[in-house]
Amino acid sequence: MQTAIDEARHGIVHNHGGPFGAVIVRDEEIISRAHNKVLKTNDPTAHAEVLAIRQASSVLGNFDLSGCEIYTTSHPCPMCLAAIYWARIKTLYYGSDMDDVAKIGFDDSHFYDLMKGDVSNSELRTVNISRDRCLELLELWENKPDKKMY
Repeated sequence: MQTAIDEARHGIVHNHGGPFGAVIVRDEEIISRAHNKVLKTNDPTAHAEVLAIRQASSVLGNFDLSGCEIYTTSHPCPMCLAAIYWARIKTLYYGSDMDDVAKIGFDDSHFYDLMKGDVSNSELRTVNISRDRCLELLELWENKPDKKMY
């Protein structure tokens, strides 16, 4: 956890982004480390957890990180939590919680409301188009003999 804290501190001091750090470990060895770089890269997805997952996947040459654990300085936001699930990481250690970060302006409660189906405060307009053509892609994938799955 100390490495994740050090990463977060580095990001804060250098104005890279919010106060968040993450470290991915396998067999007690650090595979990747990252801090939030949203401001540095102008990339809203450049959260510490996502960056650490990308780096670990690159280092290990695999998108399946099920043998890894992740240490984060705060409970992950919904995007990062989803990335952790997609990476198949089985253990998450975190420091501060959602209420702690909400107090300093990182309030994710709106996203959790959206995931529960409450779209009353959503500013996102969604329109379903070209479904038939997109279903053809699903069929192409389903019939692909050499596809890789989890």
